[in-house]
Amino acid sequence: MSVRLTFAACAAVLLVTAFNSPTYAQTGRTPAPAVYEPMQVKKVTDGLYVITGGGGNTTVRVGKDAVILVDTKNPGEPYLSDLEAKIKSITPLPVKYVFITHHHGDHSGNEGVFLANGSVIASQDLADIFRDYKTTKGHKAPPPNVIYAGPSIQVSVDSATAIGYHFGPGHTGGDTVVYFPDIKVVASGDLVADKTPNVDYVPGGGSILGWQRSLDAILALDFDYLISGHGEQIKTRADVIAYKHKWDLFIARARASIKAGTPKDKLMASIKTDDLGWTVTNLGWVWPEMLDAFYAEMSK
Repeated sequence: MSVRLTFAACAAVLLVTAFNSPTYAQTGRTPAPAVYEPMQVKKVTDGLYVITGGGGNTTVRVGKDAVILVDTKNPGEPYLSDLEAKIKSITPLPVKYVFITHHHGDHSGNEGVFLANGSVIASQDLADIFRDYKTTKGHKAPPPNVIYAGPSIQVSVDSATAIGYHFGPGHTGGDTVVYFPDIKVVASGDLVADKTPNVDYVPGGGSILGWQRSLDAILALDFDYLISGHGEQIKTRADVIAYKHKWDLFIARARASIKAGTPKDKLMASIKTDDLGWTVTNLGWVWPEMLDAFYAEMSK
């Protein structure tokens, strides 16, 4: 398929690769996807690192006797082996807690491997997505083993603390933002992106207005740096404020266009985005289920 896939479609492709393999249920390891993207380690601040490449960014918070991890890359070999090697290059300590920011395979691909020796943490809404989400052959992702039903959960390894927040639907219906208050760093998953964002309305339960509220909630936290879902650039608070401003403009323009009478099939082309650096006329934004949900939400 030569056109750009939606986030939902990308997740489906990755999960088919991961969970249709007979070796997954036995070992948690699967054959690699066709294209491999090497990983790199970057230090953010003392005790915190980001591993880029190989899918979504992975955050590594090192305590005195264990590690807190955020997201687990694309599924299968060589991603899993490279991820494990990169973690070991940072610290020999074991991974005790793993936060999953959302269900897409480039972020949750190897979470099943960590279930055996640690706690894989997800919001109740994300757990519901894992429960209901199936690949084309009916296989399911292994469910997280620590589920928080309230707005937040806190875990610690010695003095290294992580707070997972579910601010509501955004990029997907089950997003978790991870905040490290002692070092003032946030790992946002795909709620902050370097490229054109996309909302997994169907089947992921995302929401553009919820995304906007989630960014407000992130900015209410006391942080100096933010690790986005993809990309090597570590974001500052000013970067996140600028990103939120893009969303505010985009939403205001979409609503104004609908109010002016623009029909649904012309809506995306009518919204000015060149100054935002976004492209919203590709398949990811105009396929019918996405467009219907977007139009309905912007019409409120």
